[in-house]
Amino acid sequence: MKLGMFNPSVKSSTSVRIGMQILCLTFFWLFLLSLGQNARAQAGGSHNPVQAAQVMSDQVRQWMANAHKVNAKDVAIAPLDERLKVQSCAKPLAIDHPFSSKETVRVRCPEPTWQLFLQVTLPTQQAVVAASSSASPGRPALVAKRLLQRGTILTPDMLEEVQVSTAQVDTQLLSTMKDVEQAELTRDVMAGQTLRSSDVKRAVLVKQGQTVTMAVGEKSSFQIFVR
Repeated sequence: MKLGMFNPSVKSSTSVRIGMQILCLTFFWLFLLSLGQNARAQAGGSHNPVQAAQVMSDQVRQWMANAHKVNAKDVAIAPLDERLKVQSCAKPLAIDHPFSSKETVRVRCPEPTWQLFLQVTLPTQQAVVAASSSASPGRPALVAKRLLQRGTILTPDMLEEVQVSTAQVDTQLLSTMKDVEQAELTRDVMAGQTLRSSDVKRAVLVKQGQTVTMAVGEKSSFQIFVR
């Protein structure tokens, strides 16, 4: 009777086949891992903070245009703090006016969760009624030529007189340069924004700690100077 003999070639071929299968699976998983990393890198790089801020600004302008019937390109948005990095949003942004003022816009992102408050300025009333200026009488109003910060003492070179529709403005609008003589702003005013009486107050020309010179007496007589 013959005993079964061990065939080393069979064991060798089986080991090679198993090794090849393991190697193929290893390369397959490495390939999938590489695809996942590339996808994440592309997703992360498609919206850097600058691009995300631009996308947000474009959506805010379009929302303001739809809500207030103006041209989106004429909506001005105050610059964000340079230290603020806007994250890209995986879902549509929610935009609204959280307060009664049309100059404040809230932007909320559901994923990842964040919210920002933006200061916006609608086109001046002059631009809005330009097409119908011949049919509608206007009245003068003052607008800022540039961004003016709270506490600024106003001078004529900072402002411009424009004509606005009497049907679309309130009675608190300032109309002449005399209205802002020795006046100080009580809030920040964006370029192109109209000034109202509630935006200014009488400026304190001499403040505590300042040195002033006073002359007592007529020009033709003896004078005493006090510091």
